[in-house]
Amino acid sequence: MAKANLRPAAVAGFFYPLSAASLKSQIAGFLPDRAQQRQEIIACLLPHAGYVYSGSVAVKTLARVIVKKRVLLIGPNHTGAGKDLSIVTKGAWETPLGKSDIDSDLAAKLLAGCPALKEDESAHAREHSLEVVLPLLQYFNPAVKIVPIAVMSSEVTVLKDTGRQIGTIISESGMQKDTLIVASSDMTHYEPEATAKTKDKQAIDAICQLNEDKLAERVASLGITMCGWAAAIIMLSAAKALGATKATLTAYQTSADVTGDSDSVVGYAGITVG
Repeated sequence: MAKANLRPAAVAGFFYPLSAASLKSQIAGFLPDRAQQRQEIIACLLPHAGYVYSGSVAVKTLARVIVKKRVLLIGPNHTGAGKDLSIVTKGAWETPLGKSDIDSDLAAKLLAGCPALKEDESAHAREHSLEVVLPLLQYFNPAVKIVPIAVMSSEVTVLKDTGRQIGTIISESGMQKDTLIVASSDMTHYEPEATAKTKDKQAIDAICQLNEDKLAERVASLGITMCGWAAAIIMLSAAKALGATKATLTAYQTSADVTGDSDSVVGYAGITVG
């Protein structure tokens, strides 16, 4: 982590444009032709690939929702650095669109009230799964504050317990109205498009049923290479603790929609939970 707890952008210029003007232009290009009526939701699932591949799904989903002043960002830890469930409670993250402060108030409450969460900046230093989502949040709400959590644990009980604890803390702290929970995940990786779509439908259906156990079971039994399934379980458990009763698929596509190569694709889904 850089001085003053500022996390500089690690993947700008790779997953998304390096310049603010190009970044804003690309995001704007993904907006629906007609303005959407934005809804207040509790949580959502967004993809985190390069914007050329998954940006359309993410933007079309966020264009439907109110990006609240505080976003709890939960995503997979691809780098292997840090703890099983790593949170950062101080500082700010920087992208080409500016700096977003960490909401230290909520972060400290979560660290104190969720036994599995550990303070660990190393897990976030090079991790892209949350950073890629941040400029999209900043585009829709430039003043957004964040609480980042990187997930390596695959213990379903721990994930569900942590999600419930998060939801309870947000509720009891009176922060529900101003907090959006975002799980970051891509779907099936590097399989033929027909196979990927079949597997992804099974995972998406479990999420839309708000069923964490079914999601975990299907990921394991069907070999679904959804990188953020654990983050999705935390999100679902937290959202249900906050009163969520339904989930809706807002957008889905695969990399073949961009590349034309259907032999080996990655799937991307946007899902709202409210």
